[in-house]
Amino acid sequence: MITAVAYLRTSSRTNVDGDSAPRQRQAIGEYARGHGIEVVREFHDAAVSGADPIDTRPGFQALLEYLAGNGARVILIENASRFARDLAVQLAGHKLLQRLGYELIPVDAPNHFTDDTPTAAMVRQILGAVSEFEKAQLVAKLRGARDRASKAAGRRVEGNHGYRVSSPDLIREAKRLARKSPKTGSRRSLREIAAELAKLGHVTASGQPFSASQVQRLIDVG
Repeated sequence: MITAVAYLRTSSRTNVDGDSAPRQRQAIGEYARGHGIEVVREFHDAAVSGADPIDTRPGFQALLEYLAGNGARVILIENASRFARDLAVQLAGHKLLQRLGYELIPVDAPNHFTDDTPTAAMVRQILGAVSEFEKAQLVAKLRGARDRASKAAGRRVEGNHGYRVSSPDLIREAKRLARKSPKTGSRRSLREIAAELAKLGHVTASGQPFSASQVQRLIDVG
């Protein structure tokens, strides 16, 4: 029997507690049972953006570490957008997995990454572009919401990059925590950094620790 791992991703805290993960798990399970595949482990990136590079996601990092010491070579996902919404991230991530010798299968379209016909290539480009368009729509909606909130508050309300002005100490601490340990040479994961920031009193406006993708954006602030 072929062995595989399942990869789930939810892009917001709302979806973490909703039906997104159960739906993904069910789709993957049904495909595996129908194709004689045994799912030996499941990895989940909760509240992680589909635009984040796969090597910055804690769940996917753990998945790759597991595969490196296990016989499984197949990764099952619900669909290509669960792997990545950004087309460039999607294609770069798939090429990386190919180089490592792993097969990535979206269970709703198993040949999405492997079919080399011109039509299939065009479809991949279109589907990736649609995902990028949906992401751009979401960004525009959030920008509009910030504009309305700014008008109501009488001051500019920004996202994470606004912390450069409002909380430079948060940016400084995030960058410090992201550095390699001088003793071990290892780095904290994004979730470990979020936990450390929370201990220092740095949390979101709702009082919750920052998500992994939010921490990455804090680190990336110039």
